[in-house]
Amino acid sequence: MAIKKNIIVPGKHQKPILTDVFYKEDHTPKPIIIFCHGYKGFKDWGAWDLMAKAFAEAGFFFIKFNFSYNGGTLEQPIDFPDLEAFGNNNYSKELDDLETIIDWICTQKEYHAQANITDINLIGHSRAGGIVTIKAEEDNRIKKVISLAGVCDFGKRTSTAGDLEQWKKTGVKYVLNGRTKQQMPHYYQFYEDFIKNEERLTIKRAVSSLKIPYLIIHGDGDTSVLIEEANKLHNWNSNSELEIIENANHVFGASHPWDKKELPKHLKRATNKIINFLS
Repeated sequence: MAIKKNIIVPGKHQKPILTDVFYKEDHTPKPIIIFCHGYKGFKDWGAWDLMAKAFAEAGFFFIKFNFSYNGGTLEQPIDFPDLEAFGNNNYSKELDDLETIIDWICTQKEYHAQANITDINLIGHSRAGGIVTIKAEEDNRIKKVISLAGVCDFGKRTSTAGDLEQWKKTGVKYVLNGRTKQQMPHYYQFYEDFIKNEERLTIKRAVSSLKIPYLIIHGDGDTSVLIEEANKLHNWNSNSELEIIENANHVFGASHPWDKKELPKHLKRATNKIINFLS
């Protein structure tokens, strides 16, 4: 298996997008999967490498990347050494980054013996479940899309009425990262970008308009994004497929770091479901 990590792809916002590819070197063009990490996430989190290998073994050309403003750096792509970048991230930048990666693989001739650029599929975890659905609805290069423990609404996550005035006044609010104990900044530009692009960033609009196969996978033990959000996504698109994994949490049993050689059983089940859906 070929694994190439930390490929530097220039982004549209003065920051590079660190990218990994996983594939079997058999010189047959394979369906492409592009995986997007969630909020406070990164491409090397937990069991994502093992998941990438499972998709590559199953005959896919698998791409995962760090959003350019996720808080990682070229030197340290894991965790959040660049909190200034994290604070300046927003949904529009993430959509631009995803478009950049789609454009990149479509123009990388060195991979075209291995990657079928007419068969591009998206997976988004958590917050990125919304990102991939919006992108899939607006980009006709995308053939299928998967929401993995994905959110159904960016609006309610952007601000609550109580903190909006304070946020505007100070220009920043902080969220504690329970694992790293960092105070993660969110600059007010995040809210301004959402309001300016609210129609585009309405997940319900994108889901309702999707014309391609759409799979929603969610654990009924998810306390970060509740199962009700998956039910809403499913209800908004009559052609969608909903897979509920019993007792699975938001990260399908994984954690960071993940030192085991096997996928956790819930993530393995999700991976197998996606393989069947894409095949």
